[in-house]
Amino acid sequence: MKWVPRNIDRLLEALLEHLYLVFSSVGIALVISLIVGIWAARRPNTFNTIVVVTGILFAIPSLALFALLIPTLGIGAAPAIVGLAAYSLMILIRNIGLGFQAIPRDVLDAAHGMGYGTLRRLWEVELPLAMPFIVAGIRIAMVTVIGIATVAAYINAGGLGVIIFEGIDQRFPEKIIAGGLLTSALALFADYLFASIERIIRRRSGRPAS
Repeated sequence: MKWVPRNIDRLLEALLEHLYLVFSSVGIALVISLIVGIWAARRPNTFNTIVVVTGILFAIPSLALFALLIPTLGIGAAPAIVGLAAYSLMILIRNIGLGFQAIPRDVLDAAHGMGYGTLRRLWEVELPLAMPFIVAGIRIAMVTVIGIATVAAYINAGGLGVIIFEGIDQRFPEKIIAGGLLTSALALFADYLFASIERIIRRRSGRPAS
């Protein structure tokens, strides 16, 4: 393993690019999903339709989706972020919708009886109760996108995929192993971090841990 010690700076640069792709795409998807998921949660038919449509997006192979975005967005980080955000939508909208649907009706009625307006009830009652589902969705989306983001190297979006694909092209196993291990470590860390946050929130809300 001689390449890794000599290229720590390059690995860190690729890691930062990967993190940028992941956080940007999941962040954009989270904002969209909160709006759509909360609105659709009380409309079962609409919610189911949205989940199906976003599920179709999720089923499109990543390289094909990135390629479809290139004529509009060009190559680089922009189509990668849009594509990765699209993959996150099904996971996040589904979890957010289920979280709000799981809130007992009598809790909502009690909040209404206490004079809570729509926005206050959403912020102080519904959102805290749905938070374990939301964090679980973020956890799954993060882990999923970390893996898919490696493919974005094909469209010059950067990230750890660049190291992996260089290793494949050059028949350089050390690069493949370094890029693959860093990607796996990042996914495992994200999974552990958000699983821990989810457990804490569930304990505080009185919900059973998943």
